[in-house]
Amino acid sequence: MNFLQFAVWGAYLTSMGNYLGSIGLGSEIGLFYAMQGVVSIFMPAIMGIIADRWIPVQRLLGISHAIAAIFIFAAGYYGMTAGSDAQFPLLFTFYSISVAFYMPTIALSNSVAYSVLVRHNFDTIKAFPPIRTFGTIGFICAMLLVDFTGFQNNHMQFFVSAILGVFLFLYSFTLPDCPVSKSNEKRSLSDALGLKAFALFKDKKMAIFFVFSMLLGVSLQITNGYANPFITSFKDIPGYGATWGANHANALISLSQVSETLCILLIPFFLKKFGIKKVMLMSMIAWFLRFGLFGVGNPGPGVWMFVSSMIVYGIAFDFFNVSGSLFVDKETDKSIRSSAQGVFMMMTNGFGATIGMLAAGKVVNHFVYSKTDVIAQLEGWKTSWYIFSGYALLVAIMFAIIFKYKHNSTETVKH
Repeated sequence: MNFLQFAVWGAYLTSMGNYLGSIGLGSEIGLFYAMQGVVSIFMPAIMGIIADRWIPVQRLLGISHAIAAIFIFAAGYYGMTAGSDAQFPLLFTFYSISVAFYMPTIALSNSVAYSVLVRHNFDTIKAFPPIRTFGTIGFICAMLLVDFTGFQNNHMQFFVSAILGVFLFLYSFTLPDCPVSKSNEKRSLSDALGLKAFALFKDKKMAIFFVFSMLLGVSLQITNGYANPFITSFKDIPGYGATWGANHANALISLSQVSETLCILLIPFFLKKFGIKKVMLMSMIAWFLRFGLFGVGNPGPGVWMFVSSMIVYGIAFDFFNVSGSLFVDKETDKSIRSSAQGVFMMMTNGFGATIGMLAAGKVVNHFVYSKTDVIAQLEGWKTSWYIFSGYALLVAIMFAIIFKYKHNSTETVKH
């Protein structure tokens, strides 16, 4: 389930920007990726209520994937028939409806896994992480499939995602039943949506943490949207056109996911030894390096800088997302813990990622897609990466000064 869950996403997440650029929609890349953040603000909560009350979660998982597959297929079919004349409104509409139903499935698949593991008396803290790694493996496999079939430059990546989504739709009906809640207790809409967790903003420490989570969430989707078109653009630069990296950007980027898988294993040790503040600072410095190395690297003699950028991605992503989630779990009352996690996700993958992609779109459009000369565009890419890198460094400096947290290394970290 986890393998297919993330393979559906991996089929287009890192290569869609390249396809959009190839059909003249490069200036709209930011909007496509921002939509994932927009739907992440409200759709997971709505689907969570439905799964809690009316439709067993494994069936809702399958139904959601079926709808997402239909519309991502529609996006691919429209891209195929329209070719380079594909228009933004229709393609964006099909894509938006698809991600509106895909994004909630990340939480739904976790709920299925937790439900099944608990019913069979497994410790979810120990049993789930190894299972979750199959999700990253699925993501990598889909990326490589799309790369080596030559689909990363065209609409076919959407068809791959749709086919995988149909497989998961069918497979979901073979999963063990996860019954809906039989409780007759009436809950208000604010309870159902987890809005009580917003009371955490009254706590100065938590309020500062959530604000910085949003500020760092700005960085989350930038390389997903722009790394592939940036690396692929070197094919038009004399001396780089024949390099392996310029022709297999997805394969190069997949090293980021390998790093992500490995870095998850480091988190318990780093959190216990250094505490949340230093671990989050490591993440912010890693984002600074992630973007900066893109700015100075190239797929030729400087390919080692690209590879280094992929390696530090694991620290940038995991030390922020996983460590932040553990911090929220540790610092909040049990009664609102799940809702608090929802707030953390909303601030990072919702508001943060949306703001980040809209802003990144403005930057890249100004420095890259407003230019017609390929050398000028390359310089624009470098300037854009330096701006993103400088932003991450600024957030790190502000976090180091403003966020106050005394670490006790004798505490037991939940992992």
